[in-house]
Amino acid sequence: MQDYKKYKAEEFASDPSFRRWVLDAGTEEINFWESWLLEHPEKTEEIEQGRRILLSIKSAFENISDEEVKQNIFRLSEMLESSEEKGEGVRTLWQHKWIKIAASIAIVLGGIWWYALSGSPGEGAISYDYLVKASEVVMTEKINDSEKQMLVTLSDGSSIILQKHSRISYPSGGFKAGRREVYLSGEAFFEIAKDPFKPFYVYANNLVTKVLGTSFAIQAYQHERTVKVMVKTGKVSVFAGTKENLLKQQAKPNLDGLILTPNQQVEFYRDDNHLVRTLIEKPEVLELAIQKQLFEFDHAQISEVFATLEKTYGVKIVYDADVMKNCYLTADLEDEPLFEKLKLICRTIDARYEEVDAQIIIYSKGCQ
Repeated sequence: MQDYKKYKAEEFASDPSFRRWVLDAGTEEINFWESWLLEHPEKTEEIEQGRRILLSIKSAFENISDEEVKQNIFRLSEMLESSEEKGEGVRTLWQHKWIKIAASIAIVLGGIWWYALSGSPGEGAISYDYLVKASEVVMTEKINDSEKQMLVTLSDGSSIILQKHSRISYPSGGFKAGRREVYLSGEAFFEIAKDPFKPFYVYANNLVTKVLGTSFAIQAYQHERTVKVMVKTGKVSVFAGTKENLLKQQAKPNLDGLILTPNQQVEFYRDDNHLVRTLIEKPEVLELAIQKQLFEFDHAQISEVFATLEKTYGVKIVYDADVMKNCYLTADLEDEPLFEKLKLICRTIDARYEEVDAQIIIYSKGCQ
């Protein structure tokens, strides 16, 4: 058994088991590494850096041996350290022999923002359309042209309530290792599934919101000079989407920047990248507090539970009221995303659910 506690990022990247976990997602490796991370949270940053190295050089090393991979990773690490000591910039790396690897590293460390760093319009101002076009992966876009809210479900279990006249884009093939990223234009409420090893980023009109698992709202309309973020539960980090901030923030999984907690909001002024944090003093506070209490059920009839979900999320829940009239729920679902709430409810009352045509269908044989 390897003594992984002493490993650095490049050593993780050169380890065969670690590579199988990151690149092939084998069941055995998933179980081992997720358990190991829980036991050694202090190695999260090294693990994250190792994953980024592997993902960045995957195509460059597809057809060479494990030993060659190991040698090249260490040579790459030494090369990058040497560049940093000499004060060389990212562009200087193009002059090195390992051009393909160094370029890939830069792309991964900066995400699709490497494209933006190479020549984005307006002193680092990066629009929604620009981000979507610059993405390294195929994106799915949801546009809400209706007068009603639209429910969007992501592959990680997170849910988004997209307001009218708003757009959101996310990876069509699901989120890859490292981080979860979506792009917003307009207004939306987010409930993010918890994953301490895979931060969730929302890019909205030059403001970036970074979370590990929480619920919050963002208002970011193209024609408005400010972007607003309001926190319901948990903590979020916000920062201006400048080149320097992006490279710094995406290199580590923990929350940094301006931290917001429940009952706090921030306004971001796009013209000068200025952030103003305040306490929420508008009626939304009472609505959020009431909404919080609504999900604490004590022997509540299932019809009441479903009615609460319908009202809160704007989604239709179809079920047989007669069959389920004797079903009751006692549970605290406060901090769970919509689909986690549904899973817990169904597990408790021995039912199952299915999403069909933007509606939730509940299947149950009733309760004793």
